Formats: sequence, structure tokens, C-alpha cells
Amino acid sequence: MTSRERLMAMLERRPVDRPGVNFYEIGGFNIDPTDPDPFNIYNHPSWQPLLQLAEEQTDLIRMRPVRWVRPDGHPWHEFFTREVTFEGDARFTRTTLRIAGRTMTQTDRRDKGLDTTWMVEHLLKDLDDLKAYLQLPDEVFDAEPDLSPFASADEEVGERGIIMLDTEDPLCVAAQLFSMDTFTLIAYTEGALFHELLEKIARPLHARTETVAREVPGHLWRIYGPEYATEPYLPTPLFEEYVVRYTKPMLDAIKRYGGYPRVHCHGRIKHVLPHFVAMGADATDPIEPPPQGDVHLANVRREFGKDLVLFGNIEVSDIENLEPRDFEKVVTQALRDGTHGEGRGFVLMPTSCPYGREISARTMANYETMARLTREWGG
Repeated sequence: MTSRERLMAMLERRPVDRPGVNFYEIGGFNIDPTDPDPFNIYNHPSWQPLLQLAEEQTDLIRMRPVRWVRPDGHPWHEFFTREVTFEGDARFTRTTLRIAGRTMTQTDRRDKGLDTTWMVEHLLKDLDDLKAYLQLPDEVFDAEPDLSPFASADEEVGERGIIMLDTEDPLCVAAQLFSMDTFTLIAYTEGALFHELLEKIARPLHARTETVAREVPGHLWRIYGPEYATEPYLPTPLFEEYVVRYTKPMLDAIKRYGGYPRVHCHGRIKHVLPHFVAMGADATDPIEPPPQGDVHLANVRREFGKDLVLFGNIEVSDIENLEPRDFEKVVTQALRDGTHGEGRGFVLMPTSCPYGREISARTMANYETMARLTREWGG
């Protein structure tokens, strides 16, 4: 089978020749290793063999974010301003919101040697900030989806894999407005106000999801954000309130146009997996093993494998830190647990990818092990 045939067969509940293997962001992100930008870590020579390995020996899943367009004159610009500055090897993006007589700021930091962005200052600091934020006109949140990234994406990847549309859910947007401690406190103690925030965010997000699902039908989607309502951050009953209520309409729209929603959720998923299935998810990732997670892959396969394509469950810290002989045992166990008994399908995949500028020989060897053992599993 080609990689496209293999991945689509899993999503469509048909037999496959072997498990899939995917390196998540590696081969997924839109990376240009020739770009000399000092913030592009992937132009370092040590990254090139790994990028090539992903292209040639894995089942590619190209991640294409669903982006929104705010043209000049959009109401957003009446309330928000954005400024980018540089200090040493760091780039800072400062967003300022002025509403209801208050001025609120958010600061993001990106360092040259790391492919990650740190939110070092969150926009909403307290309950009064939230109340002011809720006074923003609904039109501020309206935007048109940018469909251009999907025009030739399928043709570009060909039989080497598939395209996956990538979007946050309402809870993700809401939670990231606050620091984690402020978010959990408000979400737990100010339910009515937090629902008001989620409703404000959900209305345009649901509409845009419907539009993209209709215009780009039949694709895999990744929806991220539900982990904010899992233990230990919030009790499971709030998962029903804050995720099922506001995220399920997105899954419904995707499935209405022949798409396949994959729910992304780090951490402790044992008590919320039934909700994934009830919402209509076709897949989940990354199914972190204990102690990062709270459920073993074999148990997920046994209880939910007939409903969900399982993507996981290799910790990126193991890829970077385990000796190759020990890592081979981890991969073998994951392949065994992910394919044992009846199930819809399993794709061996890490929880994330390295974000430093240099790839070590150990890391490279362990990625090679993932690709090799998965190919041999179908032997």
C-alpha cells in the first residue's frame, strides 16, 4: 500500500498492510531547510538527514493550519495593536488591547535557537480584564478563512501521505488568554462568565470550521485544546461543559462533509476518552504513556480501538534521551500494544518533536529505529 492508501484505509475502517509511522511535526510542518532566517532551526546541517528520513520513510501527514484573514479596516484593528521588537537573540511580539477604559498587553518570546514560542505575559490578568474583554463587539472575532494553503496541498504530497487541517477549539482560545493558574481558577469558580467567553469565541469559530470543511472536504483534521479541561487542571464534569458543548459542533461539521476529526490531547485522558468517542472523533493523539499520561496504549486499543485510529505513543523525551537499544524496546512494545487484537488502526508517532537547533546522533538513531521497526512489523 502507498502511505496515502494506508492512512485513508485506517480512517475509512478498511484493512491495512502494517501500522503507520509518522514523525508528527517533522514532515508535517511546512519547513524550508534552505531558508537562512536565523530563527529557522531547520537549516542546521544536523537536521537534514532527519528531514530526509521523514520524507522518504514515513507516512507523511502534512499539517496545514486553518488561518483567518483580517483585512485592513477590520474591526480587530480598532482595539488591538501589535509590535515586534528584537533583544539579542530573542524576538518579542507585543499585543495591546484597549477596551472599556483598560489597557491589556500580551508578550510572546521566540529565541533563535529554539522552534517554540513562549507566552511570557498573558493578555487577561484577572476577572476585571475578562469582563472588559467580553465587551468587545462580536464583529471583532469575525474573519474569513484562508483557503489558499489547501489548493495544491494534496497534489504536492501525492501518494506519500495525506493532508491534515489543523485548528484550535474554543477552549484553547479561551484558556490561552490567561496564565494557567488564572485560567483554572476562573474556569472552576466563574462558570457563567467563562461560558460567556466560550460562546463569544465559539460562534465565529464554528462558522469558519463549517466553511473550511465544506470547501476542503474529506480530509483528516486535528483539533487541539481539550487537554485544558482534563485532570489535574479541571475535574472531568467540566470537560463535558467546556469541551463537549463547544467542540462537538466542530466535529459534526467536519464529518458532515466527509472529514475525519482527530482530537489532540496530552496528559491524562483516561476519563475523557469516552467523550472523544461520543463526540464522534475518528482518531486521537498522542496517547502519552504513564507517568506523563494515565492510561496504557494496550488498554486504549482494547477499549476504544474499534472506534478510534490511535496515534502515539512515543515520548519525544525518550527519543532524545534513551540509548538506542533501550529505545528499540519502547518502540517494539508500542507497536505490539497498538496493533494487538481488533482495532481500526495504529500510527506510531511521537508526542512532539525536538525544538533545538541541533539533532544529536542518538536522536537520529532513534528516529531511524521508529521507521525501520514499523516497516518490518508488516513483514
